[in-house]
Amino acid sequence: MVDLGTNKKVSTPLPAVVGQADLKRVLLALAVEPRLGGALLSGEKGTAKSTSVRALADLLPDQTVVADCPYGCPPPNATETAAGRSAGRRCAGCRDREDPPVETRPAPLVTLPLGATRDRVVGTLSVADALDGDAEFDPGLLARANRGVLYVDEVNLLPDHLIDVLLDAAAMGANRVERDGVSVAHPAEFTLIGTMNPEEGELRPQLRDRFDLCVDVTGSDEIDERVEILNRVVDEGRDLRAEFAPETAALRERVHEARSRSPQIPEEFRRDIAELCRDADVDGHRADVAVARAARAFAALDGRPTVIESDVADAAEYALTHRLQTRPFEEAVDPEAVVNDHFDPAERDRDAETDAESRRDGDETDTGDADPDGGDPDENDPNPRSGADGGADGCGNRPDADDQGSAEDPVVDESDHDADGSARDGGAPGDADPRGSGETGRSPTDMAATSHDDVADEEAP
Repeated sequence: MVDLGTNKKVSTPLPAVVGQADLKRVLLALAVEPRLGGALLSGEKGTAKSTSVRALADLLPDQTVVADCPYGCPPPNATETAAGRSAGRRCAGCRDREDPPVETRPAPLVTLPLGATRDRVVGTLSVADALDGDAEFDPGLLARANRGVLYVDEVNLLPDHLIDVLLDAAAMGANRVERDGVSVAHPAEFTLIGTMNPEEGELRPQLRDRFDLCVDVTGSDEIDERVEILNRVVDEGRDLRAEFAPETAALRERVHEARSRSPQIPEEFRRDIAELCRDADVDGHRADVAVARAARAFAALDGRPTVIESDVADAAEYALTHRLQTRPFEEAVDPEAVVNDHFDPAERDRDAETDAESRRDGDETDTGDADPDGGDPDENDPNPRSGADGGADGCGNRPDADDQGSAEDPVVDESDHDADGSARDGGAPGDADPRGSGETGRSPTDMAATSHDDVADEEAP
């Protein structure tokens, strides 16, 4: 099945998928950063893996291509994003053309069936042309997936001869066919997405390493979410495409704007990425590159000009999940634990909360002002607070609840106080031990004497 987007058959748009926040975030990162090598979606049956991948076709931006090129080559001097990245390689025929006809098409999303033959994938000689005496090349699925997405369902069950083809094309960014005296090479730059159920078999290590990111997908345990899934699937008269059209349009616009950004990675985070991947004992340097590119994609999606710690930490979890090595008779390494050894989880939570507040209040990241009106956020605050007294610090982060105490005043039990408001132990209400132990700081002798006087007062008529 080849979906070039002209007649999209996406029945369930991505916003209509209930839950699966990690799955959606990784797919959006692939849509923003085409240089990511793809994603592996591994998990239980019936968890919307394939549905979400096919829904990605609605969010991919349109492409400018040479009208009569079978490989969808970009026209001369074309760029893929407003950031100025090249739109990709061109075939030999398009390189020799200075002013070819140009058209716009949706980005292709090509599904590779498990039963496909090698010739159907890499291309073969055209039988009709061969009968006429011409050895013409008939492009395969790799040619159609150029500058788009190549999707393999149950990728762990893919035959070895097709895996070899994918490895060659992914490594070279091109497909070369040598057959029957015909030598053809064409660009084959695609984003590879695979879904699998681990219960049905493992994935070859060579192919697994080609996926930059990996997500473990599980079903929801929340009753409300499971009921909503039932409602959206069972109600036959419900048109999810029309119902979620505004959310889909907003998400498409968000992806389009994110592709125009090029967030910077501070030097300190570059070193953190290198140290994390080294300490995780992963092979090679693909993990380092995957973490950096995914972190930039997350920052671009959130509208930030600079990558922050939570971007790097989240990207590391997705990039290391399938790369951590486990020895026989040892428990699998938890990627989240590895990441938490290098990054503070509390800091990541604060970054996420600050980000969510920013998106709710408006796109402050574009203006650089923390206040929607562009002024000082504390200028009109009737109760300004600094970071030292429980307010936001200079970065907009707020301390944890354990650091700043309860938001409400402590409730005083009147049964432990006399009518005049003083504590029964003889101390003033504000004379608590500075160490926070709740004692008044008086000697045991004084406390015993006071307690004896209280008893005497209660026994007096």
